[in-house]
Amino acid sequence: MNLARTPTSGGVADAPFYMAQGSECDLFEAAFRNEMPLLLKGPTGCGKTRFVTHMAARLGRPLYTVACHDDLSASDLIGRYLLKGGDTVWADGPLTRAVREGAICYLDEVVEARKDVTVVLHPLTDDRRILPIDRTGETLEAAPGFMLVASYNPGYQNILKTLKPSTRQRFLSATFDFPPPDQETKIVAQESGLDPAKCNNLVRLAGKFRALKGQDLEEGVSTRLVIYTATLIAKGMPMPQAIHAAMIEPLSDDADVQQGLTDIVTAIFG
Repeated sequence: MNLARTPTSGGVADAPFYMAQGSECDLFEAAFRNEMPLLLKGPTGCGKTRFVTHMAARLGRPLYTVACHDDLSASDLIGRYLLKGGDTVWADGPLTRAVREGAICYLDEVVEARKDVTVVLHPLTDDRRILPIDRTGETLEAAPGFMLVASYNPGYQNILKTLKPSTRQRFLSATFDFPPPDQETKIVAQESGLDPAKCNNLVRLAGKFRALKGQDLEEGVSTRLVIYTATLIAKGMPMPQAIHAAMIEPLSDDADVQQGLTDIVTAIFG
């Protein structure tokens, strides 16, 4: 299981850089203050995880981030008995720790997890705010400050991997997308240190690539990859090499598709 715990001290000054696209920060704060769960929907690499990290720091709450996958089970989140020095001891999972500590638990790409995970979440996403632990006989009440946040990419899911309406309707929800070009240029320049004019050209290129989603590409290029490209260029890598390594290779293994993307690069940059 991919788990990260991020301690935070609180305050905008301590928060990682995030440029709001709308009222999503206000929504997150309202959800937190009113003890409501929040669901974030949007394409891969559009800033959902950075947003949650930013808000956890802004609110001064510890953050447990779980990258969900096909084998992630309810036990991975809640905990299990382990052998330690000849004894059997209980070890809390990240969700249980967040509930006990009053932390934020972020389930990234929650639909990738096994179906038993959503069942565990239900009593935490209504007015009960409890976590039953069958193996220990405990029923934990969420400590003040606990918040459950989940995300997924609706455009990437099929009918076998989606959230049931009964689960979605337990969450407040917000839709994310890639920032407008002028805003994305500022984000890329801020994160990479590359000249804004060059960043603007990279963002234009990303827009061209994204227009191919559903045709030659399964996914459009993420803001994250644009930042990677700009960072490589800022550190001295020639632009064609940086674009190929960070924007073309990650998008497709097909040689013909890669050549088509290279042709677009040539049309924009010459």
